[in-house]
Amino acid sequence: MDSRRLVIIADTHVPKRAGDMPAELWQAVESADVVIHAGDWVDASLLDEIEARATQLVGVYGNNDGPELRRRLPEVARATIGGVRVVVIHETGAAKGRDERCAAQFPDDDVLVFGHSHIPWDTTAPSGLRLLNPGSPTDRRREPFCTYMTAVAVDGHLDDVTLHRLPRHGT
Repeated sequence: MDSRRLVIIADTHVPKRAGDMPAELWQAVESADVVIHAGDWVDASLLDEIEARATQLVGVYGNNDGPELRRRLPEVARATIGGVRVVVIHETGAAKGRDERCAAQFPDDDVLVFGHSHIPWDTTAPSGLRLLNPGSPTDRRREPFCTYMTAVAVDGHLDDVTLHRLPRHGT
C-alpha cells in the first residue's frame, strides 16, 4: 500500500501578514510525508525553513513572490503522490466556472491545489478533477478562521481531506 500524509497550505505571507506560521502548522509540516504549498510565500526564508523541516515539498510561486522565489520555484508543479496525480498552481481565476476551466486546463491530473483567494475550496469537477484551496494559515481576510488542509494520498485516491481551523491571532 502506497500511503502518504499531506499538509496543504497556501498564502502564508510570512513575514508580512504574520511573523511566522502557527506552531500547530509547523507540527503538521514536520509530521507529514509531503507538504504542498500553493504560493505567496513572500520571503525565501520561509521556503528555506519548510525545506529544512519537511520530508518532501511540492511548491509554486505566487503573485506576491519576488525574483528569488520565482527563481527557485515553478509557476506550475506536478507530482505523483501515493498514486495521485497532483498539480499545484497559485491562481485559477474567478470562482465562477473554475471547475470546468481547470478541468480543461489539467485533463491528466487527479487533484489541483491552488491558492490566491484565501478562501477554502473543495469541489470536484464533472471530469473528476478535485480542486482544493486550503485558505491561508496567517491571513484570513474575510473568512472567520485562518486555515490549512491535510489529506492522505493512498493507492491512487485522495482520502481524509480535512480543513483545519487555526486559533485567531489578531488578524
